[in-house]
Amino acid sequence: MVDESLLETDVLVIGSGIAGGITALQLARAGASVVLVTRTSVPEESNTLYAQGGIIYRGENDSPTLLVNDILRAGAGLSLRKVARILAEEGPALVDKLLIGELQVPFDRTPEGNLQRSLEGSHSVARIIHAADATGSAIEKALITRLRQEPNITLLKGYTAVDLLTTSHHSRNPLDVYRPTTCMGAYLFDQQNRRVIRCLARATVLATGGVGSIFLRTTNPPGARGDGLAMAARAGARIINMEYIQFHPTAFYQEKAPLFLISEAVRGAGARLVHHNGEPFMEKYAPHWKDLAPRDVVARAILQEMIEHDVPYVYLDLASHLPAEDIRQRFPTIYHYCLSQGVDITRQPIPVVPAAHYSCGGIWTDVWGRSTIHRLYAVGEVACTGLHGANRLASTSLLEGLVFGNRVARHIARQLSKYPLPPADNYPPWHDTGVEDPDPALIQQDMNTIRHIMWNYVGLVRKTRGLRRALRDLRLLEMEITHFYRITRLTDALIGLRNAVQTALLIATAAWRNPVSRGAHYRQD
Repeated sequence: MVDESLLETDVLVIGSGIAGGITALQLARAGASVVLVTRTSVPEESNTLYAQGGIIYRGENDSPTLLVNDILRAGAGLSLRKVARILAEEGPALVDKLLIGELQVPFDRTPEGNLQRSLEGSHSVARIIHAADATGSAIEKALITRLRQEPNITLLKGYTAVDLLTTSHHSRNPLDVYRPTTCMGAYLFDQQNRRVIRCLARATVLATGGVGSIFLRTTNPPGARGDGLAMAARAGARIINMEYIQFHPTAFYQEKAPLFLISEAVRGAGARLVHHNGEPFMEKYAPHWKDLAPRDVVARAILQEMIEHDVPYVYLDLASHLPAEDIRQRFPTIYHYCLSQGVDITRQPIPVVPAAHYSCGGIWTDVWGRSTIHRLYAVGEVACTGLHGANRLASTSLLEGLVFGNRVARHIARQLSKYPLPPADNYPPWHDTGVEDPDPALIQQDMNTIRHIMWNYVGLVRKTRGLRRALRDLRLLEMEITHFYRITRLTDALIGLRNAVQTALLIATAAWRNPVSRGAHYRQD
């Protein structure tokens, strides 16, 4: 009799953005069977889909050394040179081979047919290539199309990872307690059928993205709630650098309208940050870089100006620096969104505020994506390779997903024969303790509480008193949510709430423990 609650595969990949997608694609090509899981019904939905600005390639008179130096400077002394060198040396060739050559991503080109390169904040040369202002969308759609064609990949849509299966936490073999903690797959919640299945795997890859949606204002999609981080932390993986949450300086702001990312490329094209009277202000905060300063500098400058002038937002003026037709052609997505909200960016400045954007920390990994748990890998924003240090350089995230997704796949393919498939009898089916149906209003209320705590006390500027309050409130909330989780039938929202409060505590605790202001972590006191 076939057990429909059990899946067995060579590799389980959780997350379908560029990092998870490239990992799955390269492993499938190497002959491995892959289960690729996404919690949404549309696999393209990911942080990658919303990446606007572009991906690092190579510029004129550019070199790996120049890029490494730019990464180290933006990372405020906390980036690992070895990892930056890997990105700089392996990245452009993979962009050529996979994105341009195979996936045929439609990057913008000059009239002569050459790739159009842009300058972004803290880059020393113009080396960013893009597909208008929807680069991530172009990459993600091409990647998912290719993944659907791969016979070795089983794509599970609408499945939420609940917990990692490990020898330490779940094995029925009492002697496994003496083994190093090893990941054997995960419990997956089938949203449509309201059941949990076991997926046993020789190797497991977390590619679950970021944490932005646990903050009140974010450029991230709703699913960026720290699922992979929380699961890895519960399993005992080492988590580092979680205090370094990068806030994007410019998100479109209008009361009652959703926040919308205004790409770094807009400032790269000449836009200036100004007040209502057109007066620019970045020169007094970053005389050399001005509006192209590192994101943490720009974001804090905007916050300071908002406080000093008692205004809810500042403006980003592109209309004074670029012809209207060029704006519509170069930034069609931004143009049409702002126009739908009553702002014509070819004639008017854009109202903007900072918003939580990217987690520079995450699950510690080595240069092959291995975590401190045997057979558990992490890649993309959920991982911390040391590349970003204390503050991510613009347009490195897509390239990191490409480079390290490829490296994770290479390492697993070499090791797979040494990773036996775990015996199914050793890992019990899911036992659901929930007896009550979830109250969506209660879940939403708790999520809103987390978001306000994180925004007010663990945001752009942090103070000892605020962090103390955040930790106290979050610990109490975690106790309530943990009890609620145990007695309530599973839903995706309930799983996300549990992960969100635990991720919030990881960030708040890291911020509390680190009294040194560096990069994206700023302690005012």
